[in-house]
Amino acid sequence: MRIILALVLLASFNVGFTQEKFDTAVVEKFQKDLNAEYADAKTSPLLPEDLAHFKSLDFYPINEKAFAFAQFIRTEDEKPFEMPTSTARKPLYVKYGEARFQLEGREFKLNIYRNIELSKKEEYKDYMFLPFSDLTSGKESYIGGKYIDLKIPSGNTIIIDFNLSYNPYCAYSHKYSCPKVPLENDLAIEIKAGVKKFHD
Repeated sequence: MRIILALVLLASFNVGFTQEKFDTAVVEKFQKDLNAEYADAKTSPLLPEDLAHFKSLDFYPINEKAFAFAQFIRTEDEKPFEMPTSTARKPLYVKYGEARFQLEGREFKLNIYRNIELSKKEEYKDYMFLPFSDLTSGKESYIGGKYIDLKIPSGNTIIIDFNLSYNPYCAYSHKYSCPKVPLENDLAIEIKAGVKKFHD
């Protein structure tokens, strides 16, 4: 069984990390690269029968309102914890910070995490993991929520572009082990952005 480390290893891993404003081209590149990964049998999480007919993931229309400048608050003295997953695997994570932002005139907060083992690798030393769910989850979006890849910001602000959110591998195959979205990251709003669910 192949086990993922809470991220999709995209060729576009750095897409969006240095954004200063909303850019449609960034989202288009993200979608193109994600589709290319899923179409390649060497990197695709799709089951063989799904890969045989795969043309494209189903994305929401690019949504500028799903782009937020967030206040980033680094949380101090947090202790590592075992993150529940879709299997018995319990990788160690730590809450690294909080993102506070507005969508549709409402205030929201999301916790941001780091995978302890992954952060020891040079190429992922600045990597942060943002899992979330919202009111589209289980309807238009995958019931298990979605993920966003982030990098540790140099200052106290961070961009969260929900257009760059993607499904856990578990949305495509039962053979993967995927972190479950913590209850505190369940947002009481519909965020129509990013990848939709794969199967109806």
